[in-house]
Amino acid sequence: MPIVPYALFTVARKASSLKQVRPDIPKNNAAARSAARSTERNTEVSSNNSNEEGRSPVLQVSPLGFPWQTIDPFLFCVYHDDAYPKANAQMGPEAPLAGRQIGQDFSRKDGWSMYHGDTVPGFPSHPHRGFETVTIVRKGLVDHSDSLGATARFGGGDVQWLTAGKGIVHSEMFPLLDANAPNPLELFQIWLNLPATSKMADPHFTMFWSEAIPRFASDDAKGGRTEVAVIAGRFGDAADNAGQASIAPLAPPPDSWAAQADADVAIWTLKMTPGAQWTLPAAVGEGTRRMLYFFKGAALHIAGQRVEGPAAIELLADAAVELLNGNEEASEFLLLQGRPIAEPVAQYGPFVMNTQAEISQTLADYRRTQFGGWPWSDSAPVHGRDAARFARHPGGREEKPEA
Repeated sequence: MPIVPYALFTVARKASSLKQVRPDIPKNNAAARSAARSTERNTEVSSNNSNEEGRSPVLQVSPLGFPWQTIDPFLFCVYHDDAYPKANAQMGPEAPLAGRQIGQDFSRKDGWSMYHGDTVPGFPSHPHRGFETVTIVRKGLVDHSDSLGATARFGGGDVQWLTAGKGIVHSEMFPLLDANAPNPLELFQIWLNLPATSKMADPHFTMFWSEAIPRFASDDAKGGRTEVAVIAGRFGDAADNAGQASIAPLAPPPDSWAAQADADVAIWTLKMTPGAQWTLPAAVGEGTRRMLYFFKGAALHIAGQRVEGPAAIELLADAAVELLNGNEEASEFLLLQGRPIAEPVAQYGPFVMNTQAEISQTLADYRRTQFGGWPWSDSAPVHGRDAARFARHPGGREEKPEA
């Protein structure tokens, strides 16, 4: 989603070489390119990565950029927080678009971007192969359409988990429905790699409706509260996890790395009130790596070490870690963890395989098949003014959140 410039949508038709491309950075945006260079993903374990007694569980602290730094098995993570104005009659922003590079607007002018949309903000039809997207929509709505003939509208805490597998084309648009008030949008999109054995799995998506996502709340002795949404990864089932209740997550897609019993994949969001204290439980898997993204808030102490936000914090996964939020304001976090897939990664824009030969085959396949073609008359479909959330799967099965 927030990663594929239009220049890459047609690359399969025109490419004559296979140079590596940063898919998250819009072309001709020097500031964005500079930010990307300064936040390049660190794929090496920090030199102080040790379980020796007395060693700090904080392995490294890095500034948050665009995109966020990730570690295997995650490929990419981006956070959107757009303050869209009132809606116009076309479900776009009731505001002039002058000064924006329409079709590739990552400007955040006036606190929001159009991205690759020209009327409605969002990401018109683009292809993927070889990984999964996990889209967590905290505010606003996303309208999904894809080459399998499926559609969905989700938001307000919902999650869509899309297995691209052997290939899919989809669009993700952000319709603005309120003509009388602002239309804020807040979401994460996370790319989770697929192991070689699953890269050519059949594509499909799974909906985690907000009402069904397990949540946990802890009140400390001083009245502080920590709330956790458990999107993936069993929570609190280790014997040493500070006695916290066990919470089983919803089932991930069957071909996902997260579906492997020993992959120890977790995706949680956390919110701590001012001054709240809570112990982040240890991971249970062997070789798990863990990243905590501190994206809202002023400061906190992690195992006694002060960290100012925003920051990406790599932690020892096999240690329980005490978090003490600052007294100034609430803080919010995204946690990503998992056992590394530890396979070669060959990436060309929206395609992630293991070898350059597989990338070449992907380009040939996309030229030949368009991954099933695009069945919609518009490259950026939106699903009307009814705010009801739904999913219509290939074959016609309809799904709605339970009241």
